[in-house]
Amino acid sequence: MTFGFEVFAKEVEQVAFPKLEQTVADIKSKIPSLRSSKEELRKLVTYIDLTTLSGDDTRSRVEALVDKALAPTSSQPDLRCGAVCVYPARVADVTRHLKQLNKQLNVASVAGGFPSGQYLLITRLLEIQLAVKDGATEIDTVINRAAALDGDWELVYDELKQMKRACDGAHLKTILATGELKNNENIYKASFAAMLSGSDFIKTSTGKETVNATLEVAYVMCLAIRRYFELTGRRVGFKPAGGLRTIEDALGYRILIEEVLGKEWLTPELFRIGASSLLDVIVKEL
Repeated sequence: MTFGFEVFAKEVEQVAFPKLEQTVADIKSKIPSLRSSKEELRKLVTYIDLTTLSGDDTRSRVEALVDKALAPTSSQPDLRCGAVCVYPARVADVTRHLKQLNKQLNVASVAGGFPSGQYLLITRLLEIQLAVKDGATEIDTVINRAAALDGDWELVYDELKQMKRACDGAHLKTILATGELKNNENIYKASFAAMLSGSDFIKTSTGKETVNATLEVAYVMCLAIRRYFELTGRRVGFKPAGGLRTIEDALGYRILIEEVLGKEWLTPELFRIGASSLLDVIVKEL
């Protein structure tokens, strides 16, 4: 599929958003049935993008992050996180450390004007290119929220298309910043614009907004992913991020994924969780 306003008009006109309060309540009611499963907890670990995005990040801090992602628990040496996620300036530190360890791990970097998107496009593209050059295998970028709120979806699409090209083979995970998009219609449109542009994942939040991931917006995004798959046959991944601190939080999204998209999406290739402290909580129970 290529971009066209008719795609947005048709899809938004026909989509039916369910009563999200009841839908979320139903999902939450199923969490206890999975809560005691060690196997489910182990799977949650594999979905985590172990993240540090602090102004005082250092080489030693991201190296420790890598070590933790590679071996979250000594009792299960084959268990590892889906990726580490760092700022562009720290990507070289991560890849250097992995080379020294002779280990492989997905390396994600926020790039392309994170978190606000309020930068010139030329600098956003360059930031992506430099992160990939330093070894990033995944780029977590942000949409132009100003364009989205103005209804300029073609600009949102065009910029993301250029970002996908700048990734040069690295996966593009596009952050919608749903807490700033005002309504479900905008979230659905942003999801479609991102997927049409070639994004490999769509992601809820930067973690820096006032409102981050919620099951309600995740449901809307997953409806868009499902519809896009029906139209194109291409599976796009989903990543909630921001405020996921408990096992119950993570299991809620895991249940949502299975119910809306199916078990095929329950793999690190199509489902990630952006988190920093969640891993410690899970490991304590393994």
